[in-house]
Amino acid sequence: MSDELYRDYILEHYKEPHHFGELEPHDLEAHDVNPLCGDELGVHLRTEDGRIADLRFHGHGCAISQAAASISSEELKGMQLSEAGQLGADWLLDLLGIPISATRRKCALLGLKAVRGAVTGDDAWPA
Repeated sequence: MSDELYRDYILEHYKEPHHFGELEPHDLEAHDVNPLCGDELGVHLRTEDGRIADLRFHGHGCAISQAAASISSEELKGMQLSEAGQLGADWLLDLLGIPISATRRKCALLGLKAVRGAVTGDDAWPA
């Protein structure tokens, strides 16, 4: 895909995000903030047999943070918790498919940071 198509893909996910909202009941949750820009994102996970059976994210922020959460939610649903807890930055940046500048990197990784926090309790930024 060309950069323009990827940008359109990101805008589509920003305008109509997948798995947006709150999930009740849920087994795991986390909330995080990007201190550089103020983006906020929370995640609710329902688990079954060691897998993410369902998830929802909620919050507000820029197109990159919201689209990244939406795009990654498609891949995370059904994933083993142990695998989700180990995902790194490259996994998410590859999903986005466009270059992300250093200043927007934390925007893109906020949703993954929240998911990893919910699964492992670790609130470190994905490396």
